[in-house]
Amino acid sequence: MDTTINEDVHRSIEGVESMISIRDFNLWYGDFQALKHISLEIPKNRATAFIGPSGCGKSTLLRTFNRMCDFVETVKVDGTIEFGGEDIFKMDANALRVYVGMVFQHPNPFPMSIRENILYGPKRMKRLSKAEGDEICERCLTRAALWDEVKDDLNKSGLGLSGGQQQRLCIARALATDPAVLLMDEPTSALDPISTSMVEELMMQLSEDHTVVVVTHNMEQAARVADKTCFFYLGELIEAGPTRELFSNPKEQLTNDYLTGRFS
Repeated sequence: MDTTINEDVHRSIEGVESMISIRDFNLWYGDFQALKHISLEIPKNRATAFIGPSGCGKSTLLRTFNRMCDFVETVKVDGTIEFGGEDIFKMDANALRVYVGMVFQHPNPFPMSIRENILYGPKRMKRLSKAEGDEICERCLTRAALWDEVKDDLNKSGLGLSGGQQQRLCIARALATDPAVLLMDEPTSALDPISTSMVEELMMQLSEDHTVVVVTHNMEQAARVADKTCFFYLGELIEAGPTRELFSNPKEQLTNDYLTGRFS
């Protein structure tokens, strides 16, 4: 496995303000404890990767950041998660989701035009003029590296795009409300290598002015795109730190065993 760290890509997280602060956070599905005493700082305007074997809790924690856990009746939580200094469980969930966007594992464009996909969120926030809608579409599709491919087809269905294009459309749709945080749950697992490379490049670009948190089973991907990497195992945060340090000199034996392929 090649987990070569590109020193020109990764940025320091030392002294960087936290966008999300987690303190002694626990989460249960009924009687099963899925997250155990998680304490972690997510740096602002950096890319953070969550890695670990299946069932370790990384996606559960990610989806908690925009209160998706609210949709599961058996979930109960304890501890603190703050977004910009405010307790997310005391915020209006819909307001929180404006500022914390989400991109899922499988592309999920809405069954409507490319333009209407992009404007779905903004139209629910305020009435838009055509000029405002045009500007949002071009800006977000450009940021998602999709504008040149679809600019003449904005009224065609988003479902007619290729898988890689659909995922970039979903990223553009998430950007349309100008979120401070972009959550990405294995966003390239269903994509071909070329599309994967394009989405990885997008992650790095977007983390210059958005806080990006990505769950990935692909350790090479974490090594390529993340400034900070967090390793989870059986609901616990085992180790977190600058990506170059965690991959080159892990402090915990369990982290080293995972990175060297002794278990997966």
